Amino acid sequence: MTKASRISRSFTEIADLLAEGTGEPAGCFAAAFAEGACEVRLAASDECVTAEMPDPREVQLAIEMMVTTLFDVLRDTRLEPLGERIAWGVVHSFHKVASGLEGEADHAARKLGELVRENDGSEIANATIEEAQTLCRGLDEAVEAVACMRDHAAQMFHAETGHPWSAPRATLTSGKRTASVIAAADFLAARRQRRIEAQAPSGPIVLFSGGQVWEDHARIWGELDAIRTRIPAMILATTAQDKGCDAIAAAWAARSGVRLVAFTLDRRLGKRAGFARNEAMMRLHPVEAVVCEGSGLQSHLARLVRSGGVPAHFIAADATRTRHHG
Repeated sequence: MTKASRISRSFTEIADLLAEGTGEPAGCFAAAFAEGACEVRLAASDECVTAEMPDPREVQLAIEMMVTTLFDVLRDTRLEPLGERIAWGVVHSFHKVASGLEGEADHAARKLGELVRENDGSEIANATIEEAQTLCRGLDEAVEAVACMRDHAAQMFHAETGHPWSAPRATLTSGKRTASVIAAADFLAARRQRRIEAQAPSGPIVLFSGGQVWEDHARIWGELDAIRTRIPAMILATTAQDKGCDAIAAAWAARSGVRLVAFTLDRRLGKRAGFARNEAMMRLHPVEAVVCEGSGLQSHLARLVRSGGVPAHFIAADATRTRHHG
């Protein structure tokens, strides 16, 4: 089959699916694009919007077409090596929009909190609170939708390249309370809980760290597969390196559908940043750890997990050596 026919077929197949309206959207899309409040706004200066959300199945297919067709267009051409870089940028554009919206949502939530605290029970104050709550709802809804689109684009990137996409380093009582204030306070509490779950998900934590030079992914995947068999609900916490052991572990998590918490360095701490990161990871109270041979930072983490009595697996670069502790 020629490249042109492959591209034509991909457009045709997706167009047919859209025309037929068959197939159910993925769970992420069904939830993120579900109809919520009757009206929302995306900026304080905007009028309320009452239009419907986009069709989740159409959005899902559009994301798939956007990423996979890009690779098809460049495949077998001299620009094929650029496909991954361009596709990374496509995913990153969704990430930037989602991050910007999240910042706006946080600002709106803080403003709503101030209005709740300063409420005097007047009709004007209640109306202002309701407007602020409408803005928060709209921004939260937009964050979830765009983040879902980003995550699906990242899945398509992973399917095409064989490794996961990763972002660059850059979770009362008062007599004046009225029905509007109570509703707003409940909304803020629910919003905080959603954010907490997204940034500090509940579940047994398994720590992972290793050197930046590592070729044998099968040993790492085998160890993680064995742990997941014992701990199906595990969450993997890594030291967030973009190559070597951490990249291999991130690819395993993407393949296995395991939640991953990436601990980046706080560069403000200078030479102590890596050790502070290890200590922060230990404060998650991990139930198990995997430490691959690497630098002094891996040795430091190994000492912490031993002293903390955490069951651990130490994988040496030498394929004949893997030790288990605890």
